[in-house]
Amino acid sequence: MIGVLRSPDPTERRVPLVPDVAKKLRAQGAELVMQRGASAGASIPEGDYPEVTWVDTEQEVTARANMLWTVGPLAPDTLKSLQPGTVVIGLLQPYGSAERAQALAGGRITSFAMELLPRISRAQSMDILSSQGACSGYQCVLIAAAFSPKFFPMLTYAAGTIRPARVLVIGAGVAGLQAIATARRLGAMVEGYDVRPETREQVESLGAKFVDTGVSAAGTGGYARELTDDEKRQQAERLGKAVAMADVLITTAAVPGKKAPLIITDAMVRGMKDGAVVVDMAAETGGNVAGTVPNQEVQVGGVRIIGPVNLPSNMPVSSSEMFARNLFNFIGPFIKDGVLTLDDTDEVLTGATLTANGEVKHAGVKQVLGL
Repeated sequence: MIGVLRSPDPTERRVPLVPDVAKKLRAQGAELVMQRGASAGASIPEGDYPEVTWVDTEQEVTARANMLWTVGPLAPDTLKSLQPGTVVIGLLQPYGSAERAQALAGGRITSFAMELLPRISRAQSMDILSSQGACSGYQCVLIAAAFSPKFFPMLTYAAGTIRPARVLVIGAGVAGLQAIATARRLGAMVEGYDVRPETREQVESLGAKFVDTGVSAAGTGGYARELTDDEKRQQAERLGKAVAMADVLITTAAVPGKKAPLIITDAMVRGMKDGAVVVDMAAETGGNVAGTVPNQEVQVGGVRIIGPVNLPSNMPVSSSEMFARNLFNFIGPFIKDGVLTLDDTDEVLTGATLTANGEVKHAGVKQVLGL
């Protein structure tokens, strides 16, 4: 039986199971139980889930379910209430807490953290970080456009022409590329930058100009590596010129399990035009921009720095649908006639395993958390 709890976070509006996916799971023989209110934030009525049994309390869900789908890590009290052998799947913030990882292992919970999903072709349809990153990149541009004192598109009116806003997007992962595409759709002049040179073609394919600083930080698994001090200085010098020209700066650079890299210095911010807007998508993990404060707007000289958090939650209908489909693609193939049979040899399952058999399994997590 698959269970879904109401999120303990009052700002979280997503739900990890949507009606369309519930129908697919039921067709595979799975039984479903959800806590009342779990889908309210995503504006999905309980009546849209005819396949689901609705219960009032968290305890009723955990007593019945042998698998939980979750948008975020479970609360400590919830972990204590889980039956040994329960399978937990979702965004679990595996690098965030050694205590939480040990609690999962100590409770003999088999947990799959979708943040650990291997970056391989077969896993693309399961990649929650990418689907939710696309939501974040889209939201960043809408926020920037709302705060910008300039039109994004070129505007011709009776007295002449208004030039389009110049937008610079730092980071050309899924979120950054979505931001570039959205800003282009709104008519802005867009530049993109990433320390991985192979992203140039992707940036230019979206109609943006690639900012070349001469620094390459191509890493493993599709992520960038950390830059050396000399590389950081070279990057800052050349990137600073592009930043100074921008009306809008959007930063999306992140390294899983680590503090977000500081890319935009205070001097670079102060060198921007009065009225310029900065949206730092990495605010939750320290920010890419000096002066960013999570969930706040900060004024630095004539520049406004906005540090939004949990952006996918701002568009919960679409982000929940994407999230649920990713989870189904991940675990659905292992459910047959209502029975879950996990394959210990499957590289996607093993790669995403956080805990199993009373142990923290993921080597990278153990190293970061010192376990």
